Amino acid sequence: MFAKTPKPPYFAVIFTSKRTGSYPADYEHTAEAMVAGAKSQPGFLGHENTRSEDGVGIMVSYWLDLDSIRNWKANEDHRTAQAKGRSIWYEDYRVRIARVEREYSLADSEFKNSR
Repeated sequence: MFAKTPKPPYFAVIFTSKRTGSYPADYEHTAEAMVAGAKSQPGFLGHENTRSEDGVGIMVSYWLDLDSIRNWKANEDHRTAQAKGRSIWYEDYRVRIARVEREYSLADSEFKNSR
């Protein structure tokens, strides 16, 4: 369910998108292939994603460093998928890259310990 990430720091690529609804089977197949491809890339740490019924989705992938992110962006299969995304699958999207400095969970929180 949640990506198992190492102790920070590491990086997150946050991809927020709005689908057009075009070619859903092709999109799903390509999305699965992209996750498999990313998993084989050095520096990939995991991912989490969700998509609402209205087509808005968020995919967060976690990476060891910025070079790993650059290498994935330059991957030939990924570049082909990016081109299809721009021309067919997305009404709009945003990519944000952030350095994760801190991470904690419910199990780590003060709230749990105060119950």
